[in-house]
Amino acid sequence: MSLLEKIAEDMKVALKGGQQFRLDTLRTLKAALLEKQVEKRPSGGMTAEDEMQVLISASKKRKESITVFSENNRPELAAQESKELEIIQEYLPQQLSADDVTKVVRTAIETAGATSAKDFGKVMPLVMKELKGKADGKLIQDTVKQLLGT
Repeated sequence: MSLLEKIAEDMKVALKGGQQFRLDTLRTLKAALLEKQVEKRPSGGMTAEDEMQVLISASKKRKESITVFSENNRPELAAQESKELEIIQEYLPQQLSADDVTKVVRTAIETAGATSAKDFGKVMPLVMKELKGKADGKLIQDTVKQLLGT
């Protein structure tokens, strides 16, 4: 079952259960996925990686909104974005802990033979290839910088 099909099934459940907020959030996700599907149509269709990228993008937008709303004293809007983020994260793979990210980054640094901050560009592609969708990009970037000594 593709992600789009799973979301459609979950929309039916939310509709039957009277979960309007969940239904609205799932509709937004479905629209983003359909938009990406139309964009990818000329080149052969959407892959699982494309679906994951849509979810990551939606998640990142919610996190940024939560930060902005919190900084501007709008807790009700931040709470709404938090609820949407929780729903989106149900469809993302389980996120790794900071310790797990550190282990992967250390391995990538050894593989790349990185020794200083100048090697950041060598390490990041290796780490992102392995952790894409499994950990927050900001956490990954901060971990690489910390371990390379920047």
